[in-house]
Amino acid sequence: MALLPFTSAKHCRLSCSLLCGFRQSPTLCRTGLPLPWSCHTAMPRRTLRATCSAADSAHKSSANSSGQQQQKKKQQQEKGQQPQGKQVGGKAGVTPKSEDFSRWFLDVVKFGELADYGPVRGTMVIRPWGYALWEALQQYLDQRFKETGHSNAYFPMLIPRSFVDKEASHVEGFAPELAIVTQGGGKELEEPLVIRPTSETIVNHMFSQWIQGYRDLPLMLNQWANVVRWELRTRPFLRTSEFLWQEGHCAFATAEEAEQEARNMLGIYCDFSTQMAAIPVVAGRKSAAESFAGAVSTYTIEAMMSDRRALQAGTSHNLGQNFAKAFDTTFLNQNGERQYVHQVSFGMSTRMIGGVIGVHGDDNGLQLPPQMAPVQIIFIPILKKGSDEAAVIGAVDRLAAAAKAAGIRTKVDADQSKSPGFRFNYWELKGVPLRVELGPRDVEQGLCILARRDRPGKEGKNSISMDEKAFVRDVQQALQDVQACMYEAALAFREANVVDVDSYDQLQSTIADGKWARGPWAGSSTDEKQIKDTTSATLRCIPFEQPEGLPRPCLLTGTSASEVAIFAKAY
Repeated sequence: MALLPFTSAKHCRLSCSLLCGFRQSPTLCRTGLPLPWSCHTAMPRRTLRATCSAADSAHKSSANSSGQQQQKKKQQQEKGQQPQGKQVGGKAGVTPKSEDFSRWFLDVVKFGELADYGPVRGTMVIRPWGYALWEALQQYLDQRFKETGHSNAYFPMLIPRSFVDKEASHVEGFAPELAIVTQGGGKELEEPLVIRPTSETIVNHMFSQWIQGYRDLPLMLNQWANVVRWELRTRPFLRTSEFLWQEGHCAFATAEEAEQEARNMLGIYCDFSTQMAAIPVVAGRKSAAESFAGAVSTYTIEAMMSDRRALQAGTSHNLGQNFAKAFDTTFLNQNGERQYVHQVSFGMSTRMIGGVIGVHGDDNGLQLPPQMAPVQIIFIPILKKGSDEAAVIGAVDRLAAAAKAAGIRTKVDADQSKSPGFRFNYWELKGVPLRVELGPRDVEQGLCILARRDRPGKEGKNSISMDEKAFVRDVQQALQDVQACMYEAALAFREANVVDVDSYDQLQSTIADGKWARGPWAGSSTDEKQIKDTTSATLRCIPFEQPEGLPRPCLLTGTSASEVAIFAKAY
């Protein structure tokens, strides 16, 4: 995939966690969806004079007029189906985000043709447009993993139940989510099989056979797979019973190597979030209560969705020797001594696509960052009766070919059975970053209209030259500007909604306002539970980058705190 020239982000300066979850039925969804992550890496400023803000255009769903339509909608809700929206000017009626974020999110997933519900509760069918976003993530991460010495492999999705039972904290953490197969070939199985919730256990079973001595280390593998976790409340992309992900599994001779690997992998996730998804994230450490089951430490990137909930967008885990001891994964060191390996696992899933939707989308639908968009520029020829249609189509084809030759992902929508306005709205709903409008008068003048998705209306439209070289140059610059502006808008939103607090009362007030609370923390897991029980907020992370002026009194216990933590409601 051709990448736009974009400066890489190097330093995460705020560590925030993002968790996203999805509810399947429209009724449940009305409880509200969590926002994406808020992790920021310092990015060089471009000489942009744009305001870098994505305005919301209100496209309200019209109410059904007849009693029969109302009854049908009610029946759909009772069956757990999503009601059909009306068509408004060629665009599906997307619920305004400010009116109902959960309904808006589901409308965008449906009408943006990202996914649909599967026949089994909690599952989703990812449609081609949505899967193309997953492929963009795959291509970026796969390249980065291979550059850092990792190889792809595949492990079975059916895991003996006894494997899961070997690591006590692991089985305790995943027991409520396990899907278990007890029959096969018409017969009761001798041992139940767990459908892969994660692969640490089966990976260790194989590592214990493959690793014998220090020359076999490090062993660094990655797997692209699906996993099943039996969720009670599901939402497309954010939380589903089955989802796609990558999971890395590595074994090292020393604890220092394992710790460095866990940090490095989180850095790759930070780079993807900021450079590709245009999402600022906070990188940091999870508390013991929020860490992965069986891990010594868990690291996370947290994003802030536009409803200000947190989204855990990616995690890496230093597993220490816990799984190695459970599976007897050992090696002979250079002194001939047998030792347990030190291990790391890390993962990012289709939840990241939910983050892109929830961070950047507006009342008009999706807004896709150019680096991830399956189509970066859509060409809409505008034909009129009696005009030279061949000249218009010829000009569109020439410009589209020039853009494609320059590595820009292009598409032409010349469907004359639909009005230009219908086509504008359709591709706007799907989040295509740029649109070219070209009619007979434009051909005569040698100019065309370039419209930006992140700036609705006239503000986002400019006339640019149809000279091929000039056209390609202007489009490339516009794509870079859109990418940068989307990131800056998301960053500004997050920074406006993170509040520094010094007391429990301030934390409660901040969470009640729907914002993130950041304050000095030295509490226990029991103290965390108290906050969760009273505010529904969880400790998202302890940011890697800490402010000056520490230690300070803990916001809850009053004891000396050497670090700050971020609390927020999450998906």
